[in-house]
Amino acid sequence: MLASIAINAQRLVMSEVALDLPAPLAAIQSQAGADGLSYAGGVPPALAWELFSSGQALLVDVRTAEERKFVGHVPGSAHVAWATGTALTRNPRFARELEAKIGGKEAVALLLCRSGKRSALAAEAAAKAGLVHVFNVLEGFEGEIDEHQQRGKDDGWRFRGLPWIQD
Repeated sequence: MLASIAINAQRLVMSEVALDLPAPLAAIQSQAGADGLSYAGGVPPALAWELFSSGQALLVDVRTAEERKFVGHVPGSAHVAWATGTALTRNPRFARELEAKIGGKEAVALLLCRSGKRSALAAEAAAKAGLVHVFNVLEGFEGEIDEHQQRGKDDGWRFRGLPWIQD
C-alpha cells in the first residue's frame, strides 16, 4: 500500500513538473523518450535562444573557459565546464556543479558546447544524476566541421545569427 502511494505521489510530482515545462520542450522530451534517448532531448539553436531570452530556460555553456573567452559566448549564459584544459580532461564534479548552478534537479537547462557532441554527453550525465529537464542545444556554438575542416559555415549558434559576444 505504501509503495503504491509513493508511486502515485511520484507520478503527481512528475506531472506537475511536466505542466511547468514550456510546450516545445515537453514535446521534445516526449519524443526523446519515444526515441530511447537517455536525456531530455535536443533543442534547435533558435528555439534555445527563444526559451533562454524569455526566461523559460537556463542556458549553460559546457565548453572550457578558454573556448568561451577566445571563441565567444552567449551573453548571460552560465558556465559549467564538462571538461577542462587542452586535453579536455573530464570534470568529475560536472553533475553536482550543474545542479548547483541551475538550482536543482527539476530546473530546465539547455546545454551548449562547440558542436553539440559534448553537450549531449553532458546531458546524458545530468540525466543519470537525476536532473530531469536538461536538454542539448543541437549544432553547438560553432557548428559541425565541414569538408574543409572548418566550423561555422553550415550550422551552429553563430551561423544562425543568434546573439553572442567575445571577450
